[in-house]
Amino acid sequence: MTTQATERRAPVPPFTRQTAIEKVRKAEDAWNSRDPAKVSLAYTTDSRWRNRSEFLQGRAEIVEFLTRKWQREHDYRLIKELWAFTDDRIAVRFAYEWHDAGGAWFAPTAMRTGCSTRTA
Repeated sequence: MTTQATERRAPVPPFTRQTAIEKVRKAEDAWNSRDPAKVSLAYTTDSRWRNRSEFLQGRAEIVEFLTRKWQREHDYRLIKELWAFTDDRIAVRFAYEWHDAGGAWFAPTAMRTGCSTRTA
């Protein structure tokens, strides 16, 4: 039986500045692959997400959500930047852009901050 502890992906806590940056880059690369299954592996099996009014739990729901998202959001591109870190937490600033089927481009008007309290 696989446990969450054995599923953790390097680098793992405690973080240094270098390993925190590496973790952020790996997450950025996974998201930019636009492969929902690959992205879901960066999160724990019991992850809980909120995206606006939608609440997700677990990797299967993450894969379903990202599949729907990237069917609408063409050429999705994410940029993540390390904002802050401690021994066991990483906060990132991120920006993304995409276009719809009609070719209209969308991007957030400001950088956003997210915080990872559990690292997979």
